[in-house]
Amino acid sequence: MKVNPLGDRVLIKVQEGDTKTASGIIIPQTAQEKTQTGVVVAIGTDTDVIKVKKNDKVMYDKYAGTQIKIDNAEHLIVKFSDILAILE
Repeated sequence: MKVNPLGDRVLIKVQEGDTKTASGIIIPQTAQEKTQTGVVVAIGTDTDVIKVKKNDKVMYDKYAGTQIKIDNAEHLIVKFSDILAILE
């Protein structure tokens, strides 16, 4: 399935959180922290406002966006204003 966001929205593929601690202890999924980073998959049609591009690694607001599943991978559609930083 192909999803193209509209307006000032951005489609982000969510990065999965750590499943183990540094010492090797497995963290159950119910105790894992929700990640706030991901990779930009697609950008909306309002390219004058959107300052990120495809494949940028970004940090977004913890409670932002609408979750969707594409090809068994978690994605978010967020407004550009919910993106906090570009990670390098």
